[in-house]
Amino acid sequence: MSEIVDELNRLHRQVGVRQVEAGEARTVLLRRTYDADVADVWDAVTSPERISRWFLPVSGEFKVGGRYQLEGNAGGEILDCQEPSRLRVSWLYGPDPGFSEVEVRLTAEGEERTVLELEHVAVVPDEFWGQFGPGAVGVGWDQGLLGLGMHLAGGGMTQEEGQAWQLSDEGKAFATRSGELWGEAYAASGAAEEVVTATTAATIAAYTGAAS
Repeated sequence: MSEIVDELNRLHRQVGVRQVEAGEARTVLLRRTYDADVADVWDAVTSPERISRWFLPVSGEFKVGGRYQLEGNAGGEILDCQEPSRLRVSWLYGPDPGFSEVEVRLTAEGEERTVLELEHVAVVPDEFWGQFGPGAVGVGWDQGLLGLGMHLAGGGMTQEEGQAWQLSDEGKAFATRSGELWGEAYAASGAAEEVVTATTAATIAAYTGAAS
C-alpha cells in the first residue's frame, strides 16, 4: 500500500473552470515529474506502438488534422503537435461527446527528468458533474499516468494484466485513494464540503464496483 501512496503523491492535481466557445468547461490538471529525458517521454506519449504498451491500442492518421481512435475508449482529431513539448487532441467518447480536449505539455528538468502536465478540458453535463465531480476522469488519468511511469521505468503491464489489476484489492485501493485526492483538489477549488463528500463517494464506488 505504501508504494501506491507514493505513486499517487507524485501527482499534483488541480480543478478549475474555463470559458470555451461551447460554454463553461470544467478542467482537471495533473502534473508529475518522471525520471526520463524529454525525448523519451515525448516518444512514449506520441508513438502509437509505445502508447499501446502503457495505455491502450491506438489507430489512426498521426499528424495534425489526422484522426485517432483508442481501442474501446476516446477518439478525435490531433489539433496541435509541437515536438517535444506540446500535444493537443480532441477527446471524444460516446454518441454525443460535446466539447472535450486533452493537452499534454512537457518541460525538461535538467537532462534526465521531465515535468509532464496533462490538462483535460470539457463541457460536462451538470447532472454528471454534480454526481461524480472531477474524479470521474481524474481517477482514470491517475491510472494512466501510473502506467506511463511504469513503462518509462522499464516495466508495465499488458492490457489484460492492467484490467485484472484494476479489479484487484491493490487496484481498488489505488482508485479509492485517488478518488479521495481528487476530492481534496475539488475542495481546494471552492466546492462545498457536502458536494465533495457525495461526489467522492460516487466516484470511488463507480471505480471499485461498490455501486453494483
